[in-house]
Amino acid sequence: MVEGLYAGQFRPSKHERLERAQILNLVKIWLYLICFVETRVYTESMLQLSASLLNKSVLSLRTGTPIATITRAIINPDNLKIEGFYCEDRYDKKELILLYQDIRDLLPQGFVVNDHDVLAEPDELVRLKKVLELDFDLIGKQVVTLSKEKVGKVSDYATETETMYIQKIYASQSILKNLTGGTLSIDRTQVNEITPQKVIINELTKKAPSPVAAPA
Repeated sequence: MVEGLYAGQFRPSKHERLERAQILNLVKIWLYLICFVETRVYTESMLQLSASLLNKSVLSLRTGTPIATITRAIINPDNLKIEGFYCEDRYDKKELILLYQDIRDLLPQGFVVNDHDVLAEPDELVRLKKVLELDFDLIGKQVVTLSKEKVGKVSDYATETETMYIQKIYASQSILKNLTGGTLSIDRTQVNEITPQKVIINELTKKAPSPVAAPA
């Protein structure tokens, strides 16, 4: 500590100022986490549309700074779960993977993780090899019933962010199929099978459900 005559002349170096700024960012994230966890409730409002999970920053708790950017989801078609996310490393622009279990929390600013070392190379994730090779994308898949009735195409999906299970699929319907050309909400319990080309669901009720808007 600088005391006495020279106390007023002390000025922190550039490195010290940067370090203090990083600590301040870290404190802000921790305070946000504390408030967020204490008030969190399991409701449908926790469902997030696909686009709201992409192009997010990956935030390091250790440094309080972004370390990568989310680019696309890794979906397991066997259980409709997001196993993780491809992301672009902030430093060398490499494509790495963030596993869902390494996500500490999801904030408006981005995904919170412990530090950069949780990001893995695709070749390192032997357990996910088959899922990665499938390169499955839910958007655009044809939706049909067990009796092969065409329902529409997947236009979006909603994920429960605590477990990363996709809870709802939204199928866009043609104007011929639906006079309003709206979106049909399909709960995960209605899904019977998923193939590389289509999503097969249980039969629809005789009375066609009203089109619903996807959650904001």
